[in-house]
Amino acid sequence: MSHVRAVHDFVEKNIESVLDDLDRLVSLETPSSDRRLLDRFLREFEPFVEQRLGTPAKRQLHNGGDRGDVLDLTWEGSPGVEGTLLSVCHYDTVWPEGTLADWPLTRKGDVLTGPGVLDMKAGIVQTIWMVTALRELAIPHPAIRLLLTGDEEIGSSASRPHIEDAASESLLTLIAEPSAGGDIKVQRKGTVMADITVQGVESHAGLDPEKGASAIHELARLVGRVADLADPEKGTTINVGIINGGSGRNVVAGTARCEVDVRVQDADEEDRVVAELEDLAPYDSRCTVTTEIDRNRPPMNPSERVNELVAVVEAIGNELGSTISTKPVGGASDGNFIAALGLPVIDGLGGIGAGPHARHEHITVSGLPRQTAVMAGLAAHLTK
Repeated sequence: MSHVRAVHDFVEKNIESVLDDLDRLVSLETPSSDRRLLDRFLREFEPFVEQRLGTPAKRQLHNGGDRGDVLDLTWEGSPGVEGTLLSVCHYDTVWPEGTLADWPLTRKGDVLTGPGVLDMKAGIVQTIWMVTALRELAIPHPAIRLLLTGDEEIGSSASRPHIEDAASESLLTLIAEPSAGGDIKVQRKGTVMADITVQGVESHAGLDPEKGASAIHELARLVGRVADLADPEKGTTINVGIINGGSGRNVVAGTARCEVDVRVQDADEEDRVVAELEDLAPYDSRCTVTTEIDRNRPPMNPSERVNELVAVVEAIGNELGSTISTKPVGGASDGNFIAALGLPVIDGLGGIGAGPHARHEHITVSGLPRQTAVMAGLAAHLTK
């Protein structure tokens, strides 16, 4: 029996324990903006994971400031095996405190639904059971480093330097974010967020309209220019998602603001769009335009090494009787940071399911053994 098939069968045999672990993590609510709940998660997670995997050989807690801390744990590999495999998982979710009150983790047949079960607490549990299976089955593997971050859903500003440092010290990084229907992700779009603010001149819309300069009218003109920056053939999309401004129906608006989401597959396109956004100028000289830009995540594109590893994943899938391919996606992850450094990363190794950030968020129970086996197969491959 192959290593990956043995891991699959081991996890399948212990699936009730796997689900108990997942229920334990999902039952700890972890909204990105609530430092109190994020701290509670880490306090409860550490003794839990030590009970499962033993005391880590290395442990460090990085202060996240007003965001969740970054927990960095490393367990030794098999004797004589050098190097480290990194698993990056975020424990924060988009769900506010109290969501569990009317939506606890619930199983109906093969479907397991609950807040954060797919994005991405299943990935944390898969990492734990990957290590457990590798040990129990005496499969040679490198050291396993688990980096738990608490601000992925809000941009990873606190965790990014720790992710990049850990990846640079590892043979390979696994990101157990939700899979693409069972496929992996090695190509993600980069994300740029822009906030455009227009300052106009207020006046009475009936008595003194000529004395005003409407920030809303000015922003309306600018939105068209912003939307025209899209280039779908190159994978560049623009979305103006929020607009607000003004103070009353009969007031020429003094301020107006919009929030823009930019997705790019090509780094040159990111530079082009950012330059255009920074050059935005008002039509009416009485107005001023201020643009704040956050190049949040660079685009992820596969390197030659990643393509070699994709072939390994495909072979693992064949051993498991599954077809596993790659699927490009518009959403970004912490894997974008790693790929931009030219370091190998395989993303989308988490749960098989659907509905991240939605009330139908779910995974399939049957997908857990397969996904854990794929992760373990990559770990074993690094020893060859």
